[in-house]
Amino acid sequence: MEVQLTSLHWIYILMVLLVLVTMILRRDTVLPCFIGLFVIGLAAKGSLIGGLQVVYNALIAAGNEFWGIIAIISLVVAMSKALADVGADYIVMQPAARAMVNPSIAFWVLGIAMLLVSWFVWPSPAVALIGAIVLPVAVRAGLPAMGAAISMNIFGHGIGLSSDYFIQGAPAITAKSAGFADASGVIGPSIPLWLTCSVIASVTAFVMLKKDISKNQESIKAEQKQMAKEQEAKSNQKFTWVSYFIAILIPVAFGLDVVFLYLYEIRGGDATALIGGTAAAIMCLAAILQFGFDSLEKITDYIRDGFMFGIKIFAPVIVIGGFFFLGSEGTAKVILGEQATGLLTDLGYALANNVPLSRIPVAFIQLIIGAITGLDGSGFSGLPLVGSLAQTFGSAIAADKGTLAALGQIASVWVGGGTVVPWGLIPVAAICGVDPMELARRNFIPVVFGLLGATVVAIFLM
Repeated sequence: MEVQLTSLHWIYILMVLLVLVTMILRRDTVLPCFIGLFVIGLAAKGSLIGGLQVVYNALIAAGNEFWGIIAIISLVVAMSKALADVGADYIVMQPAARAMVNPSIAFWVLGIAMLLVSWFVWPSPAVALIGAIVLPVAVRAGLPAMGAAISMNIFGHGIGLSSDYFIQGAPAITAKSAGFADASGVIGPSIPLWLTCSVIASVTAFVMLKKDISKNQESIKAEQKQMAKEQEAKSNQKFTWVSYFIAILIPVAFGLDVVFLYLYEIRGGDATALIGGTAAAIMCLAAILQFGFDSLEKITDYIRDGFMFGIKIFAPVIVIGGFFFLGSEGTAKVILGEQATGLLTDLGYALANNVPLSRIPVAFIQLIIGAITGLDGSGFSGLPLVGSLAQTFGSAIAADKGTLAALGQIASVWVGGGTVVPWGLIPVAAICGVDPMELARRNFIPVVFGLLGATVVAIFLM
């Protein structure tokens, strides 16, 4: 397909490069995206008023696309706060805690617990939940604090957040930017890539950790004694029948959700709605049973806290998404008008017509761009870009854009979601009491090996 590049395309290229350079410099990219939207709007509309309108229209378009994701994350965070007040969170984690009898089992049990909670509650609140309940038991079992931090990072912010199969925040953003109707367009192709990356990264991290444990037995024993003292007071916490009832209800309710998702083939937004509705119902029920008439105020507090968290996380993503949505024709028309075309899509066709592209260089370009966009420490801000690039490259070389989008998503989230970038893993480092720079260094080799493995699989599947 022949494409004639205009000044608008070249302006967009310059603005994308500006955003990427800002990411490489480890600075926030919201201002460059605002500037990019305004300059492109000015060039497209030919007036100052038009440029300002494009900025606003882009935010509304992106906000409409992301609102469902913001709502589900806010609801599950609100639910987690209700569980903490009731004491059900502690009870739910006790079976996992009892299974930790040695450092090796503790590493995998801690990681799997982090993964499961991250899938249903989101990694950020999962860090607090797992850190307060399961982490102390893992350290008492002989797992060093650094090993616990590695496990929580790899499984929660890596394996859990890069897949996000239940809340579907990450795949929904990537899929929309890639031109899919819903998250299933990315979720399906992502499974072999995600599984490859997850297995390689977790096994590599475990093998490296075992070597460290054998060299540092004395410091580990000191950590065990200190943690035992700190946990003695917490073990005397009193629970009510409400605590046990909600603790039983949580796995039953979400387990039924999974069954319903499978039996009735509920996908995309409908699946998100089921999870979100379940979270809201549990939150309300827990508050009513625990606080009675005072639950009227408590539920308001939970919702306020939950949505403050959701907006805080996604506010910059809306701006960044609005800019990169210009790359896809569907959303570009909403922002610039019906005459607009997808700027990145056009660039992809032009590149394919003038430069020989194949699966291998395209796969590695997608991997590198995904990793670069993760340097801001969020893991999500780059998803609109990698999704748009997947649509661009997929059309240009007739490759599976779902696989390309999944590869970019995995790279962006693993790097920026809290496994490699020091400023993205501070919460885990803080709750485990380890140095974030050292934690990032320990995670680097396992994550790189995992991403390379996923890229090789992607090349064969494209």
